[in-house]
Amino acid sequence: MSYRKHLRKDPVLAPLIVNVRELPGVQVNIPIRLMSAIVSQQLSTRVAAVIWSRFLGLYNGREPSCKRVLETPTEKLRSVGLSEAKVNYVKSVASFWLEQKITAKRLSTLSDEEVIQLFTQIKGVGVWTVQMLLMFSLGREDVFAPDDGGIQKAMAYLYGLEDGNKRRLKDCMNAIAEQWSPYRSYACLHLWEWKDSGLKTSR
Repeated sequence: MSYRKHLRKDPVLAPLIVNVRELPGVQVNIPIRLMSAIVSQQLSTRVAAVIWSRFLGLYNGREPSCKRVLETPTEKLRSVGLSEAKVNYVKSVASFWLEQKITAKRLSTLSDEEVIQLFTQIKGVGVWTVQMLLMFSLGREDVFAPDDGGIQKAMAYLYGLEDGNKRRLKDCMNAIAEQWSPYRSYACLHLWEWKDSGLKTSR
């Protein structure tokens, strides 16, 4: 069964499921993907892209190893536009990766929840950041991100949810999303697409 056939069982979501959307699949150099997510936190896409390009420029445009990141002086990392906090977070990722001896094979044996529990031990890495990693770097198909602002806005509008109380809103979102399993990641892709397009679907 394709994910579209499954998600179209939800009459509210069905009109959004038109084009096929694909997840990137398992990416290489996962710690660098995590560092990139940290760099992007609380920044516009454009600004984040500029800073990340400068970060890679420190390593001749190539993605560095965790060891090289740890060897890079704080002042040099600050020079590309990273805050002191983000420099510490990026180095925390590198240290954690080396200390825990994390490999792609090990990650493939862990459930989504186990990956979240593992990586949120790193200072500066929250649940949302790991959920994005699960979707876009590990290719996990059944991830739902109720803390994502875009998903919240889309579902509040489409399902007529009150968004004044965030805890209640997320409880309602999670309940609705249960019917999308095991393809919740794809549902998120279509909700983001709908929101970014500026379309309004009557309910």
